[in-house]
Amino acid sequence: MRHLLLALPLALLPAFAPAHEHHEHEHEHEHEHGSASLGSHEHGAAQLDAALDGDLLEIELRSPAMNLLGFEYMPKSAEDRRQLAGTRALLEQPDALFGLPSEALCELDEVSLESPLFADEGHRHAQHDVGAHNDIHAHYRYSCSAPDALSGLDLRGLFKAFPGTETIQAQLIGPNGQQGKLLRATQAQITF
Repeated sequence: MRHLLLALPLALLPAFAPAHEHHEHEHEHEHEHGSASLGSHEHGAAQLDAALDGDLLEIELRSPAMNLLGFEYMPKSAEDRRQLAGTRALLEQPDALFGLPSEALCELDEVSLESPLFADEGHRHAQHDVGAHNDIHAHYRYSCSAPDALSGLDLRGLFKAFPGTETIQAQLIGPNGQQGKLLRATQAQITF
């Protein structure tokens, strides 16, 4: 299944490009910093890939730490560490973030969070400190007993939990094919 998520950005790049270009005029910072591309580090923008294969649902979220934490540097104060712990706790309980319908009977099997910011104090590297652009990658695997009831994702909870996230480039593979869509807090739903 993970190979589906890895192939998703390349498969949907041509389909997504026109939709993104249509919205470029809405954000001047996108124009100033150039068009967002897959794998780029752009504050306010995140990427989400989801693949539904039979009863397995995999979701991968990639975001600059700034969107989720409000900072990207290694935590320096007790408040920074509290913010980091709170963000990690939210990411470890993703059901409210993705708005999965209860009728799909999806159970979370695996959560994987990756970021230099989550490393233990003894394993943090100085090169990630000053001026670093740290990202957070979250991967989730669900087993859904009634996958036919899983019509899509509703990311309103994610936008509400992390108001620093302005847009999410969502790309999905499901029983009806693949699609890409630029989501915002006011248009936060995408269907499989």
